Amino acid sequence: MTIKVKASLGELQAYKPGKPIEEVQQELGLETITKLASNENPFGCSAQVKVAATKALNETALYPDGYAAELRSELAAFYAVKPHQLVIGAGLDEVIQIVSRTLLVAGDNIVQATPTFSQYALHANIEGVTVKEVPVNEAGEHDLDAMLAAVDANTKILWLCNPNNPTGTYFNAMALDRLLTAVPAEVLVILDEAYAEYVVADDFPDSMPLIERFDNVMVMRTFSKAYGIAALRIGFAACSAAVCAKLNIVRLPFNTSRVAQAAAVAALADQKFIADCQTANRAGLAQWVNYLEAKGFAYYPSQANFIFFKIGQATAPVFDALLAKGFIVRAGLRPEWLRVTIGSESENAGCIAALEAVL
Repeated sequence: MTIKVKASLGELQAYKPGKPIEEVQQELGLETITKLASNENPFGCSAQVKVAATKALNETALYPDGYAAELRSELAAFYAVKPHQLVIGAGLDEVIQIVSRTLLVAGDNIVQATPTFSQYALHANIEGVTVKEVPVNEAGEHDLDAMLAAVDANTKILWLCNPNNPTGTYFNAMALDRLLTAVPAEVLVILDEAYAEYVVADDFPDSMPLIERFDNVMVMRTFSKAYGIAALRIGFAACSAAVCAKLNIVRLPFNTSRVAQAAAVAALADQKFIADCQTANRAGLAQWVNYLEAKGFAYYPSQANFIFFKIGQATAPVFDALLAKGFIVRAGLRPEWLRVTIGSESENAGCIAALEAVL
């Protein structure tokens, strides 16, 4: 290639999501495919979302509200923050990109756990900064003390995924408070809480109020997981007004569609749907835990809508064998470990039976 691109791109690879259902159907000639790879909600979205989205389709000729004023107002009321403390993006992927582009310059570094969500490191690498990875502890949890020790004078962002993807583990409010009181004020601590709606632990941090206590705290949430509108791409971050103002300079105009904004407003209003999904998710997790413990497989207790476990053999052949049986799971995140999204009761039972057959 003769066109010169950013040197920081180097050998970086594009993000590879779980295989889409349509691709698997074409490749293998299967009619029924169960996708348990991308941590989507197996129960879809609230019925209210479909009504709101359909209505918004009547206005596709008009640009969306670039400020997402209605959604911003509803989010501010729900989370007890101020509207100007929010930045809204096309999913958390875009918010992560916005934050990275706004803050990071050559010579900086970020600190993150490993394994964790891949987009933190990807965007740091694109911006040409160093990624300092701190392994999770034996329980699969963030080693917050080691992460704090890794922070230095060049650290711009400390990424904390809670619950963590792919381990599903979490750190509690007391541990977080200890960390925040010790982190230098110039380091932005980002709490990625994409799976928070699934959490049942009593000591999980109540994070939104922290943005008033600490100017260097940001909290991220998404509508792609429990709210079930991943296809429409809506996520947001809450942080200090000063930081938010800079992020909104970098954010593209009209970055979220009318349909997505309307759907998110309706989704937020239906908290009964979220509560029902949380209950069903815990029942589904119990199905998997019972199986894994009966098999003696190591796993991490999950507060999310997926479970990460060790099968004690190479995962690529198992992935392919499950694919042939119509189940898409996630491999390649750690040698000998699989991550499986919690599905409906029948989907879980089917995937467990398929896994048992191929092992």
